[in-house]
Amino acid sequence: MVRELVTLVVVLSVVGLFIMLLRRAGENSRARSSKSVQERVVGSAAPERAPRERKRKRKPQAGGKRPPTPEPEEEEDDDDEVAAPAAREASDDETTEAFKTGLAKTRGGFVAKLGKLFGKKKIDADVLPALEEVLFTADIGPRAADRIFESVKKGLGKDDLADAAKIWAKIRATSTAILDVGAPPVDWSAKKPFVLLVLGVNGVGKTTTIGKLAALLAGQGKKVILAAGDTFRAAAAEQLEVWAKRANCPVVRGKEGGDPSSVIFEAVKRGVDEGADLVICDTAGRLHTKTDLMDELKKVRRVIDKAMPGAPHETWMVLDATTGQNAITQAKTFKDAMEITGIVITKLDGSAKGGVILGICDELKVPVRYIGVGEKLEDLRSFDPAAFVAALYDDTDIAAAE
Repeated sequence: MVRELVTLVVVLSVVGLFIMLLRRAGENSRARSSKSVQERVVGSAAPERAPRERKRKRKPQAGGKRPPTPEPEEEEDDDDEVAAPAAREASDDETTEAFKTGLAKTRGGFVAKLGKLFGKKKIDADVLPALEEVLFTADIGPRAADRIFESVKKGLGKDDLADAAKIWAKIRATSTAILDVGAPPVDWSAKKPFVLLVLGVNGVGKTTTIGKLAALLAGQGKKVILAAGDTFRAAAAEQLEVWAKRANCPVVRGKEGGDPSSVIFEAVKRGVDEGADLVICDTAGRLHTKTDLMDELKKVRRVIDKAMPGAPHETWMVLDATTGQNAITQAKTFKDAMEITGIVITKLDGSAKGGVILGICDELKVPVRYIGVGEKLEDLRSFDPAAFVAALYDDTDIAAAE
């Protein structure tokens, strides 16, 4: 019996010891597990904190080299404001050079002849007859030639006529006065839509001029609609559509040989309905019918007025500089039949007859609005009388002094 009790005690002791060992092992396992979890949590959080710490370290370094993000934007704006005048100045220089280039052949014509006349070391008493001959044989028109000649003859004394610089100064002043017809700049925002009617015989560059003008004005943010009113010339509408794609503006066109007035009426009405800024209307340069061109153009004007009372607001004629004094004749013919408020001179760079602008302004008293000095879009230049005169008589004083 005693032996059995001893055995039972031993077994219970062993079992108790075993249970105690298992309990301690469980506690150790939970401790290690808890530590592992903490390490994983810390380990996973550490990479997130580390980049933030590195970013905080980089910001002060970057800040030492350049301003924070908002400040560079302000600096760029300031740079733009500083650069803007330089850009405008470059544009003015470019325009001046364009005028000089466009008038290069003209300067090689009658202006060069005047240069030879005044380039003598001593100007003799025959200077007036020689001056008269050069002016009246130039393509500046008889009225402009007479006006310049009389200004020199009556405006300068005998001693002044011996001074080439004074003669040139008088010619420049008179030329500037001829070009000043008292017309204010065109205000495209005066009406909405502003309707511009463009006239001109075939071959002068009328449709191309309209396309370039549309591209220039659309580039200024204006909504432009083109009217393909020259329905009689083959491919005129297609040519206008090519320019319209460049300007990203719509074209209203009709059937070839159709009624130009109906096309232009539809374009003006569309401009009114859609709130366009401008409607530029192309017209025929000649007709393939027995109808008189001037009668057709008068009809177009009446129809435009029906579509929008008071329109067209400007009527411009396009003239080819290479035709010389014939351009003056064309302009007078059109002006006798209908109102013309502006002139565009094309192909100035390919002609030695650029002086015809003087004759046009003198005889018609109509302002030149644009001149074409090349084939590119930017070669359609807004006309500046002062820049024109400066470019036309460029370096004449230097030549006279040599």
